[in-house]
Amino acid sequence: MAHIDYYLATLSPWCYLAGDRLEQLAAKHGATLTYKPIDPLVLFDRTGGTRPAERHANRVEYRAQDLTRWAKELDIPFNLNPAFMQVNGAPSSYAIIAAQDAGGGDVGKLVQAILRARWAEDRDISDDAVLRDCLSASGFDPGLVDSGLLLGAETYARNLDQAVAAGVFGVPFYIVRESDQRFWGQDRLDFLDGHLASL
Repeated sequence: MAHIDYYLATLSPWCYLAGDRLEQLAAKHGATLTYKPIDPLVLFDRTGGTRPAERHANRVEYRAQDLTRWAKELDIPFNLNPAFMQVNGAPSSYAIIAAQDAGGGDVGKLVQAILRARWAEDRDISDDAVLRDCLSASGFDPGLVDSGLLLGAETYARNLDQAVAAGVFGVPFYIVRESDQRFWGQDRLDFLDGHLASL
């Protein structure tokens, strides 16, 4: 049975556009998943990337067009400029980490709820009330917002170190542990599908 490490960022529109396709692939191929939220800006710093705010205007403009095209192609609601654009991604990442550790709910559904709250519902994903709603709707104890802080902070930092060591340089990033095959971007999920079929 294959196992996939999924490196993600709760602030990433590309992770939002991935939707639940990873979870569908895992179910199709009998693969298991570990969700590893990371800080993408620090990841860029450590792996030679450029933070979005520091990119040339040509890249910024193309990214905006491409995100809009992908949302239309995938037929999912998407707000290129959400109401709460400049927020801290750590609390939502901590919630995912705590929920995965606690069990009892659907982590994939939680990840998607948080991403949807940001990119389609204009909600502040650094707000505890929003995170409680997402946790509850995904079958988890909403109290994990408070009780999971320490575990979340420790694991969040460790995930980043593991990401760099594993060859990650952006999000979403999928690594099949058994083969060390790496797939960067929601537009590489078809390649991941083909690889899992070959195992």
